Amino acid sequence: MPSTAASSRSSRVPQKGQQTKAVIVDAALNLAAQIGLEGLSIGALAEVTGMSKSGVFAHFGSREELQISVVREYHNRFEQEVFYPALQAPRGLPRLRALFANWMKRTSAEIDSGCIYISGAVEFDDRPGPVRDALAESVNTWLAAMLRAVLQAQEEGHLHAQADAKQISFEIHALILALHYEARFLRSPDSLARANTGFDNIVARCATPQAPAATADRPGASRRFKTVR
Repeated sequence: MPSTAASSRSSRVPQKGQQTKAVIVDAALNLAAQIGLEGLSIGALAEVTGMSKSGVFAHFGSREELQISVVREYHNRFEQEVFYPALQAPRGLPRLRALFANWMKRTSAEIDSGCIYISGAVEFDDRPGPVRDALAESVNTWLAAMLRAVLQAQEEGHLHAQADAKQISFEIHALILALHYEARFLRSPDSLARANTGFDNIVARCATPQAPAATADRPGASRRFKTVR
């Protein structure tokens, strides 16, 4: 029977390995936000983390596995910042507003760093494989949650039952895509405020008289971007 000290040492080894892998994934996530998933390599991560190539390779085995780990970590953080906090809001339009507000808050922070969902879609849209599958699965999971929030708003009587829920969800998603293009690429002023106005227009078009009014200030509404001359 192993001693208590030996058991303690053996339990610390996997824990240390998990912590090291988490550090590598965090560094890879920050790097991917700047140069894209395709720019990731075992060598680049070794340089950033100060580890050997063999040390990084031991945790992932391939660049593809590293890329997938980054996608999954990004999705986990997205859920923690956007989805789960919104569940504290009442079902219906308040929750839908919370989802969009949280999404806008995260997007306003990503304007300077980049969104892996968007950059990954550009990189892997025509490249079948596990990385593209991981990206598509993450995005579809989020869009399904958004659609579910729209449907719940209809069930609660906050949005007209005859409104096309998939179209509403599509238009909300389109606002975020347009925001990234306008703010990050074109540096258009008032792009965040315009995205908020777009959401208000969608709600106004589809809301019933029983719909609760918005009560919270939305992030980023007053932020402006300097145009590039």
